[in-house]
Amino acid sequence: MKKIISLITFTILIVILFGAIYPAVMLGIAQFAPNSGKGETISVNGKVVGYQKIGQKFDKTNYFWGRPSAVDYNAAGSAGSNKGPSNADYLDQVQKRIDTFLIAHPYLKKADIPSDMVTASGSGLDPNISPQGALIQVKRVAIARKLTEEKVNALVEKMSNKPTVMGTETVNVLELNIALDKLK
Repeated sequence: MKKIISLITFTILIVILFGAIYPAVMLGIAQFAPNSGKGETISVNGKVVGYQKIGQKFDKTNYFWGRPSAVDYNAAGSAGSNKGPSNADYLDQVQKRIDTFLIAHPYLKKADIPSDMVTASGSGLDPNISPQGALIQVKRVAIARKLTEEKVNALVEKMSNKPTVMGTETVNVLELNIALDKLK
């Protein structure tokens, strides 16, 4: 009986510690983070249109497309597919993405497509693509928007984020598409 009471007491203490105290401490710490821990939002004309570090789905021809998402860009369920490069289902899925990409970009060959445009990231929410992934979409976007390729190319170059110390160059798709909407 004594062991049962101590186990129940321990359980109650753990529930209080990890169900109330720990979340309250984390919430307090989050208040010192950007936007009080609610994420770094991106606003247009005072309206929040997305988050800087969470990818969004863009599938219209007049916008740049981001990386595919294994979770359909659902931030509540961030995850990869857990399928490796030898999995037949995964290879079929990547081939379908390649085929879809080539239909929208008939001027490309399969070898021209950077891997980030047909493979999902580990989180399924990557907001960035490689500059190469953006540049191969310039022609489609320029035609859809009736802009010159040079103008859209220049925008991609301007919106490319160089690494501060280490890493690779990236382009935030949401920020690029917002800047694209501002082009005349």
